[in-house]
Amino acid sequence: MKRTALITGGSRGIGFGVALSLARSGFDICICGTRPENAVADAVRKLRSIHRKVLYVQADVSRTEDRKQLVDAVRKKFKQLNVLVNNAGIAPRQRNDILDATEESFDEVINVNLRGPYFLTQQIARWMIEQKKAHRNFEGCIINVSSISATVASLNRGEYCISKAGISMATRLWAVRLAEFGITVYEVRPGIISTDMTATVQAKYDKLISEGLLLQPRWGTPEDVGKAVTMLAQGNLPYSTGQVVMVDGGFSVERL
Repeated sequence: MKRTALITGGSRGIGFGVALSLARSGFDICICGTRPENAVADAVRKLRSIHRKVLYVQADVSRTEDRKQLVDAVRKKFKQLNVLVNNAGIAPRQRNDILDATEESFDEVINVNLRGPYFLTQQIARWMIEQKKAHRNFEGCIINVSSISATVASLNRGEYCISKAGISMATRLWAVRLAEFGITVYEVRPGIISTDMTATVQAKYDKLISEGLLLQPRWGTPEDVGKAVTMLAQGNLPYSTGQVVMVDGGFSVERL
């Protein structure tokens, strides 16, 4: 059966790892990002090499009009959507102690990481309900990519932590609201993942990992996250809506 997935921020990092995994599993793919299409040509080419339909939409999820244009583009191209992966996210431009953090930084991070996906989910959920009412066998799934920062306090990026904690609660809210329609909602919570976002702190985490921070002593990869998302998108955890899937190398396991 033909299935389509939308991955926000899907042209690089974790999002691209997710897009690749879903494409390899048979999904047609839409990815969005803030860069112009020529800047993501390599990512699109790699996805198309898997022989799936691929659409790129330049869209900033924090902007109301961009979210509308994104959904309209997916409707026009694919006529359906089975999976939404809310992955797009940013770190603060400057890592400031919470005593020094600015309102401008707070607003920017919250708008991209929390407000945007919350209201994109609202739009997609309405469309998925519409599809479910039209086709009884329609299967819909929404997956929020958060972070261990949803519960782990980092004093020099408080706005990021708060945004991810909010996404965690949004997962629960949407799981409750959409249960009656058989639409599952999950949170995937990555740990220390090797991406361009974490490149600036590589030395810090190399040291922590070597000192035993993780049970599995290595950086996580976008592919690790992609496999977890694909498991959920394929319906392989069907009786667990609203739950968190940890992809953190054992970081969250409490030890003495």
